Amino acid sequence: MTRDLLGRHRSVLPDWLALYYEDPLEITHGEGRYVWDAEGNKYLDFFGGILTTMTAHALPEVTKAVSEQAGRIIHSSTLYLNRPMIELAERVAELSGIPDARVFFTTSGTEANDTALLLATTYRRSNTILAMRNSYHGRSFSAVGITGNRGWSPTSLSPLQTLYVHGGVRTRGPYASLGDEDFIAACVDDLNDLLGHTRPPAALIAEPIQGVGGFTSPPDGLYAAFREVLHERGILWIADEVQTGWGRTGDHFWGWQAHGQSGPPDILTFAKGIGNGMSIGGVVARAEIMNCLDSNSISTFGGTQITMAAGLANLTYLLEHDLQGNARRVGGLLLERLRTAAGRIPGVREVRGRGLMLGIELVRPGTDQADPQAAAAVLEAARAGGLLIGKGGGHNTSALRVAPPLSLTLPEAEEGAAILENALRSIQ
Repeated sequence: MTRDLLGRHRSVLPDWLALYYEDPLEITHGEGRYVWDAEGNKYLDFFGGILTTMTAHALPEVTKAVSEQAGRIIHSSTLYLNRPMIELAERVAELSGIPDARVFFTTSGTEANDTALLLATTYRRSNTILAMRNSYHGRSFSAVGITGNRGWSPTSLSPLQTLYVHGGVRTRGPYASLGDEDFIAACVDDLNDLLGHTRPPAALIAEPIQGVGGFTSPPDGLYAAFREVLHERGILWIADEVQTGWGRTGDHFWGWQAHGQSGPPDILTFAKGIGNGMSIGGVVARAEIMNCLDSNSISTFGGTQITMAAGLANLTYLLEHDLQGNARRVGGLLLERLRTAAGRIPGVREVRGRGLMLGIELVRPGTDQADPQAAAAVLEAARAGGLLIGKGGGHNTSALRVAPPLSLTLPEAEEGAAILENALRSIQ
């Protein structure tokens, strides 16, 4: 059955539509932190549909909300008043930390970042964007144009002029040997120098923790230092929270809060986990920025009632059950468990991350060179052991990505760590 489905997939879908595993699997259902495939195999899910199943598979509170809303009305568009959309917007605006916030809902993180770029370039009347090296912001034409990761950038054509800044990767690059304070100072000097060579940019867009890039991050405070430089020149700061938002990092509700000494971002984008699998993305911005467009706009599917009902139920569950705190506690123990295991495996260069957003960077033993073949092998071995994980990385890097639902229990964390340790050992 699976091979027949794979053949049909290949005959009708694009060649560039990536699939995991030599024998791709079809996930048919899930419950809690586990999923099952079409062959009846059970897996502990440490990737959550690319960080999208944020609370749990088949969470009763979310499925009930979706079912009840579907029985009333599924969709009407933004041309009509929409109570669930307004209610979720009110909660997101309050949680965002942005003063006088306005919220616009989209259907994906890509579309959210597209909207943020539209707002920033219109508000600033500039098409120059600062972005981070090793970054990823989506698959649309404009989002690809600011993505600093060659593996996910199929064209150099862009409506934007993009300039790439140092700092998103702490342990590689020209400043890797510096201490944290000197690293930040060097990146700020680089930013200042860059700004002296270009027309005023519209904004800096940055992921607090780079997702597709392999869960890399700068020292806490880097973007706060950047913001001081940007603010002096009127340049906006866009925090791409598509993967880091909603408490996943454990220490903070938003990733930007690790860099919040100079205040919140001007624009915040979100998606993935808030819908727990339903298609929700969005943008939060100060009213003067959000309202800078001088023509009409709507969203046909952004903010539709059924996805908003899911988002409200999911966010309520997350807050009432302190899943941010759970990510901090369980994620901290999982990080230490993986670091202990990795210390005995020569091919592991680094175990990094925070909360339930952890990366394991792999290299050829005895070198500092990426080992993508090892990453693929570990992915296969983990699956054989009953664990689903992700992978990523940018320029000359290769990393495994670990991002379970935020309701992960300690026994499940230990189960997953043991499977992953065995998978890592299998490549020695």
